[in-house]
Amino acid sequence: MANKHPEYQYLDLLQEILDHGSRKVDQGTGDASYSLFGKQIRFNLAEGFPLLTTKKVYWKGVLEELYWFMSGNGNVSYLTEKGVHIWDDYPYRYYSKKADAGEVEKMTKEEFLEKFNNDKEFAQAHGELPKIYGELWRRWPTRTPGKTIDQLKWVVDEVRQDPDCHNAIVNSWNPEYLYAMADPKDASLFPICHNMYQIDQIDGKLHLQLYQRSADIFLGVPFNIASYALLTIVLAQITGYEPGDFVHTFGDVHVYEKHLEQAKEQLKREPKPLPTIKLDPSVKEIADFKPESVQLIGYDPHPPIKAELSVTGGAFGKQHGDNASL
Repeated sequence: MANKHPEYQYLDLLQEILDHGSRKVDQGTGDASYSLFGKQIRFNLAEGFPLLTTKKVYWKGVLEELYWFMSGNGNVSYLTEKGVHIWDDYPYRYYSKKADAGEVEKMTKEEFLEKFNNDKEFAQAHGELPKIYGELWRRWPTRTPGKTIDQLKWVVDEVRQDPDCHNAIVNSWNPEYLYAMADPKDASLFPICHNMYQIDQIDGKLHLQLYQRSADIFLGVPFNIASYALLTIVLAQITGYEPGDFVHTFGDVHVYEKHLEQAKEQLKREPKPLPTIKLDPSVKEIADFKPESVQLIGYDPHPPIKAELSVTGGAFGKQHGDNASL
């Protein structure tokens, strides 16, 4: 009997959530979702690149966002300049806070986004999101003035120096800046969702496991799978190993009530052959990696299925739990 297509791991989990998920309501937005807790899927990257085929995934966004993280950039203006708008809503949270304090002119969200997407200087001035992935991966703040920690470089160096190490972890969950744990002046307005990952070398293959505390399975998870699978491939080449497994471990994994019909439509579709990735062999260090270093080969998905993003969570309004997934 032929092996089951790897994409069915995702589809089966989506179906399980529809069948058995517990209904929750976000305190800040009122958006309802159906949740399960403590699930895991695993992709052997030798079997193909897990860019889902039952709907078209926004590959350019995956590629540019991962580069944005890996370069340590925290300014959304980089993505905007590349025509990637998946993070556009979040700078408005910070702008609104400044506007409420009388520091900047008040704007509606529509007015802000119009200017943000068309005025490069304005976007650079108001696009910085403090204490998010790029900064925390590459410039983790410490109590020592002027000192930061480059976690991503550290894990690469650690695996190179000790291939059998058990401690190659990159963490993005810093309680000093999150929710009611934070001093109000320091509280992040963006919720960290994919909050830690670990790489491990076994039998000449580099594996990566992501822990994602909150995961929107319909919109966010397909993007997250592709992003961290690509990160696995890049780190494997940099450290001198073959890509192994990408393991995706979930805390609260959910489907929003407003996405139920779209999810049911996706579940009717049969997976197609997975594409492959060709990474430029000149990528030997983190700094060598660029979006143009990656070639996606053989991606022939079903058409996209549109759905509205729920922008929830963070220290925005009430200090509450959240379901955002970026």
